[in-house]
Amino acid sequence: MMAIIDIHTHMISESWVALLRENAAPAYSVGVRDDGVEALVEAGTLTMAFIPQMFDYAGRIQNMDAEGIDISIVSLTSPSSFWGTAEQSLEASKAINNDMRAAQTTYPDRIRFLATLPWQYPDLAIQELDRVCEMGAVGIMTLCNIRGENLIDEKFKPIWDAIDARGLPVLVHPTAPLGYEKQDLGAMLATVGFTFDTSLAILRMVNDGFFDRYKNMKIIASHGGGTLPYLKSRIDLFFKARQSDKDKIKELPSTYLTNSVYYDGVVYDENAMQLLVELGGPDRVMFGSDWPHPTNIKQVLNATDVLPADQAAKVKGSNAQSIFGL
Repeated sequence: MMAIIDIHTHMISESWVALLRENAAPAYSVGVRDDGVEALVEAGTLTMAFIPQMFDYAGRIQNMDAEGIDISIVSLTSPSSFWGTAEQSLEASKAINNDMRAAQTTYPDRIRFLATLPWQYPDLAIQELDRVCEMGAVGIMTLCNIRGENLIDEKFKPIWDAIDARGLPVLVHPTAPLGYEKQDLGAMLATVGFTFDTSLAILRMVNDGFFDRYKNMKIIASHGGGTLPYLKSRIDLFFKARQSDKDKIKELPSTYLTNSVYYDGVVYDENAMQLLVELGGPDRVMFGSDWPHPTNIKQVLNATDVLPADQAAKVKGSNAQSIFGL
């Protein structure tokens, strides 16, 4: 029977929340929603709710059973550990990594995890990378920008070099996009804001020649690649219109979007899923739920089921088995 593997799903821990409360201000804070539930305040907006499902691995296994999911690859979400001093950011990374490793140990057939690194401090990030790989992490999660710094910034080159040397998968997950403070995004942060952040980060990597330099790691674009499947032809058109000797890539950007980038299938519409598979191909798309954030797992699975049976099987499980070595 085909295994269903969820590669985009989140958990947090009490220790991580405690460190956030103590050290993340003024960039991030904790507020209270109208229903009395505490939530992260990001970009001046209440975003991630600290609901019980975010902490409870036993409850997660029950949910997985109910939804027919065999393995969940859990990760932290925005704002990761990108706040505080070097010591505070490293401590927050270690806290969530230790918690996820404990869950993987408790549920070895059901839980795997993507590790968190203190990217602002490359030496510490590489130190933690070595530790989490020994702990059994199956990949890394990073945000689309590191407190306003682009992923292609030279500062982060040592981290990318170390990740590429290990050939690890990296889930690139959105956060508040650059310039958010001028946008008054409000409730649009998680919709237009997040998808824009993903699109911009991945296209920057393409245009910078990132995928020509790094051949071993597997970059996974969150939420179906944001707007990239929809904009593929427009991106190529403008690349050809301005092509010059100064360009860092010689192939069309869509070539990299098709042959170098991987995608999660966190889309809720069968037309969007088909468009995503047309861009990345059936071997580069993997099922994700985004649980326990607001989501509809059945809707994501139904969108996958409109694909030909062999492609649906790849998206639901076999691609992830290969890419994450499960």
